[in-house]
Amino acid sequence: MATHGQAQSGLGRIVSEIEETAIALILGLMTIITFINVVLRYGFNTGIIWGLEAVTFLFAWLVLFGMSYAVKVTAHLGVDAVINLFNEGPRKVLAVIAGLICVIYAGLLMKGAWDYWAPFAGLDATSGRWFPTGFENSRDQAWYEVIDTPIPEWLRFIEPIMNEGEAYEKLPRFIPYFMLPFGAALLLLRFVQATLKVISGRQTSLIVSHEAEDAVEDVKHMNAEG
Repeated sequence: MATHGQAQSGLGRIVSEIEETAIALILGLMTIITFINVVLRYGFNTGIIWGLEAVTFLFAWLVLFGMSYAVKVTAHLGVDAVINLFNEGPRKVLAVIAGLICVIYAGLLMKGAWDYWAPFAGLDATSGRWFPTGFENSRDQAWYEVIDTPIPEWLRFIEPIMNEGEAYEKLPRFIPYFMLPFGAALLLLRFVQATLKVISGRQTSLIVSHEAEDAVEDVKHMNAEG
């Protein structure tokens, strides 16, 4: 990956460790819950009622969290056949234009994600069709719960804050749905950072290029030895 070969500051390494650990934990939880459910289903004719729903949420978290990490390490695949027809100067201009388009897209995604999540957290959605022009009153939906996943006891402290003192029977939706605005905001941040790196010359594109050629080079010595 392009970024892997670049020196990172101490803070950058810490952030990368946190992101990679979070991704690993999500994958691990998905695997554990699914494995336990399979054993219970085929071995004991029972199962974890909330298992499928929890894994679905975790998978969504993995996608929303992983997409920004893939931008950071230039792991997204892309077609660079047309771009490679140009010299370095025009290629950089095209990369900057692509970066700006991605920033705009991430901004729109961020607005949509916030507007969807905010009512579930008892907050106001933004006004404006495309770009936020302020905030407008939204119907408080903080009492909405998921279907199967129970609320952990250690989260009961949120009930007087979010649910007017009423007890939640299931996990409130604003908790798993929080990954929507968080993931969109992180994606926006990573696209801005990547575009600035392209402008400054520290990065040549937003995608991983020549991954097939690199893979061939990695195993070329194995064919030579044979």
